Amino acid sequence: MRATYLYGAGDVRVIDVPDPTIQQPTDALVRVTRACVCGSDLHPYHSMPAVEAGSPMGHEFIGVVEEIGTQVTTLAPGDFVIAPFAVSCGRCEFCRAGLQTSCVNGGFWNDAALGTAGGQAEAVRVPLADGTLVKVPGVDDYTDEARLASLLTLSDVYGTGWHAAARGGVTEGSTVTVIGDGAVGLLAVLSARQRGAERIVLMGRHQARTDLGREYGATDVVAERGEEGIAAVRDLTDGGSQIVLEAVGHVPAYEQAVGIVRPGGVISRVGVPQYEDAPVGFGSLFGHNITLTGGPAPVRAYIEHLLPAVLDGTVHPGKVFDLTVALDDTPKGYTAMDERTALKVLVQP
Repeated sequence: MRATYLYGAGDVRVIDVPDPTIQQPTDALVRVTRACVCGSDLHPYHSMPAVEAGSPMGHEFIGVVEEIGTQVTTLAPGDFVIAPFAVSCGRCEFCRAGLQTSCVNGGFWNDAALGTAGGQAEAVRVPLADGTLVKVPGVDDYTDEARLASLLTLSDVYGTGWHAAARGGVTEGSTVTVIGDGAVGLLAVLSARQRGAERIVLMGRHQARTDLGREYGATDVVAERGEEGIAAVRDLTDGGSQIVLEAVGHVPAYEQAVGIVRPGGVISRVGVPQYEDAPVGFGSLFGHNITLTGGPAPVRAYIEHLLPAVLDGTVHPGKVFDLTVALDDTPKGYTAMDERTALKVLVQP
């Protein structure tokens, strides 16, 4: 089959690899119908050292079950499924608590311990299939691109945006600022609106993206960054935002979050941090009783809650996809996202 591999910074290739096979009785084989490129994929795309064997890429996909192991009980060949970006058993203490990203038996795609490959491929072996995969009954039309795109967001970016809002404590009447106009930031806007936020300030400077943000519920857009951006948000929010959702992962975004949150407020980070050191002391967080929360989203815990509105067309998170490429053209998708000519790229095997 064909699969996407990264061989070093900027070196993405689609190559022939052996077809996946059932290795454990709890496995399922999934034929991928749609996958995508994530903003977090750009981190290794920018920085990964050259590797002769390459590294399989992709952690967001939907598809159809082709084969199951002898111990899989909740799935059957032909089922349409959503694959969250984390593999989870569904039974351990963390899975039972809705924190599947900390599953003691699971892990992530392209995990050497699990023997998993990436989702930007024609097919994927899914370990712990009963705990990981979410069956979606009634999906048998694989030509409805808008619906498939929205279902695909449930594998990561929609659930991650929801996680930001949930961990941030967004409720009816909240004032929220979202930092970042990428797919996660825009779906954090949508999630904050769904959870009842009254005012949502979106910090972004790409008009096509911020226009979608307004469609999703942003009441204000601030294009400025740094001290100018901080001042603009503090002015709009009467001295600071109650809740800040940081969806970027770089130090300047975190510093903006610290600058715009009001005393007693919450910063919820879901952008994968590309740093270890950041202000958390008396003058930044401690002295103002500011809560810092967030983390990798346990999207498996949110899919069933978010799914009905996607299926009935109440929400359209799939609008974050603005470019579709064939699997063999996945390297062009990485380039488009890196050059910001695409917001989020859908991959069609």
